[in-house]
Amino acid sequence: MQNRDALAEKIKNLPKSPGVYQYFDAEGRLLYVGKAKNLANRVKSYWNFNPLRPSGNLSPRITKMILEAANLEYIVVHSEHDALLLENSLIKQLNPKYNILLRDDKTYPYIYIDYTQPYPRIEITRKVIPGKERKYFGPYSVGARDIVDSVYELCKLVQKKSCLKGRRACLFYQIKKCLAPCEFDVPKALYDAELQKAVEYIKDKKSLVEKLEEKMAFYAEELRFEEAAQLRDRIEKIARSSIRSDIDLASSENYDIFVITHDDKKAVLVRVFMREGKIISSAHDVVSVKENFDEQELLAHSILNFYAHKIHPVAAPVLTNIALDEEEMLQEFLMQEVGKKAKIITPKRGVKKQLVDLALLNAKEILRQEKRKKSVSFEEELKELLELEHTPERIECFDNSHMAGKASVGAMVVWENGAFVKEAYRHYHLNARDEYAQMREMLQRRAERFESEPPPDLWLIDGGSTLLKLATDIIQSSGANVDVVAISKEKRESKTHRAKGKAKDILHTHKGELRLKESDKRLMFLQRLRDEAHRFAITFHQKTKLKLDQESELLRLKGISHAKIKRLLDYFGTFEAVKEASFEEISSILNVKDAKIIKKLYG
Repeated sequence: MQNRDALAEKIKNLPKSPGVYQYFDAEGRLLYVGKAKNLANRVKSYWNFNPLRPSGNLSPRITKMILEAANLEYIVVHSEHDALLLENSLIKQLNPKYNILLRDDKTYPYIYIDYTQPYPRIEITRKVIPGKERKYFGPYSVGARDIVDSVYELCKLVQKKSCLKGRRACLFYQIKKCLAPCEFDVPKALYDAELQKAVEYIKDKKSLVEKLEEKMAFYAEELRFEEAAQLRDRIEKIARSSIRSDIDLASSENYDIFVITHDDKKAVLVRVFMREGKIISSAHDVVSVKENFDEQELLAHSILNFYAHKIHPVAAPVLTNIALDEEEMLQEFLMQEVGKKAKIITPKRGVKKQLVDLALLNAKEILRQEKRKKSVSFEEELKELLELEHTPERIECFDNSHMAGKASVGAMVVWENGAFVKEAYRHYHLNARDEYAQMREMLQRRAERFESEPPPDLWLIDGGSTLLKLATDIIQSSGANVDVVAISKEKRESKTHRAKGKAKDILHTHKGELRLKESDKRLMFLQRLRDEAHRFAITFHQKTKLKLDQESELLRLKGISHAKIKRLLDYFGTFEAVKEASFEEISSILNVKDAKIIKKLYG
């Protein structure tokens, strides 16, 4: 009752300023992050007073959240725009229980041409630099690299950045893939014609695919099957980069199309990018529908994530299939981020409606395919078994490796949507000497990046109950909402027990130890994640140790003893840090003579 009175008093005294508010439960866990143009008015709208209770006009989701709320914190900002960005940042960083976390906020690549160069090339970038001398095509969800490689296959352009430095025609000229301006006086008109042909291929993927198919058939006839197979795979990825459309805009319109559809289990969000009247790429996300699902929130955050803190070469109107309550706020945000007038439109008829319907048709097809999967997913089985708060759709697994405290490294592998996500793998050079401190260092460094790389649903730690508590404490300190499970091998008399070559593994959860049969598929799945993290850690450890050995040998040849090398590494941690250290720092650890040798060696 006392907590309720304190909460009511805090709500009544909120400022009438823009800001972000956070609801917490009785145990201090974050429930919900929201934004407001006027904190006092927005937060009071959740409540009835005397006694303090949820307002009667709330959705079931928000009513449930309000019933759990025991505390409120808020942050005042300068504007509604700042509140929108801060709310989005906190949701990604902390993964609150009643917010929807959309992890796909990556920057899509663009293909670009820099016309300031004497012989411009086709290149890929994720960072747009404003300027009339650069031409951008995109964004591309997949296939950008395949398009560029295909253009170089078909057009006689400067193939590599280093080619012009060679001053001599190379193999690319001999196989008729380059005009060799490095050696010959190539007329600008001739090179520009090749460049324009490349631009047409980028704009017209249908024409590009037809040319590639012709070349693939030629390679097959010449029995050059490996090259034919490479083109086949490239054609497939280019075709997969966008959905097909017979809609004729009869103009060079640009649109960014965001649509959402869902059933009681899954939601599908599809993004389609149209440039100069052609659909150039599309992407989608599949999100679990929980009791806290809100399609407007998911759609709004998808738009926000795509545009926030990024420069886009085209300010395209946004088309959606559902009208957003926060449409006006999002439009103001887009105008500030993009720098031009921006619109969010929910069309009712005409060509724009046809485009939205096309995107929605694809979203429904993806949802239909999702329905064909098992009614109870493997992830839901894990949630029930381990008594998790989240369905573990994205899992990060950690392991570390060292040899007598040397070449200490850590590894994180990621599992999502039924597969390892290798581009999300991370390795860490660790300064700590013992395994406990190494794991703490690695997990803390990961938690510090939750804002830029949102937290997963589950952390899986290679270790026992001690490391489980360590990881749980780090998560609680970060304020994020992540489940933690550890997996360790059974030990007898301080030795790992193995039966018929198999380790008997124990799962450690917040409820205690869990022992499953070795044939249990859920245990085998977690073992697979642990083994992949171990493999990744060992591989990186071997590379690191080899490099350490090479660096140590180099210093020994220059007269630096093994004991002095150890002293340097004990102080600086890595050879990279030694290389970056100042002369004064090194001389304070060793002496002036040795410092001169090391600085001369490393420049």
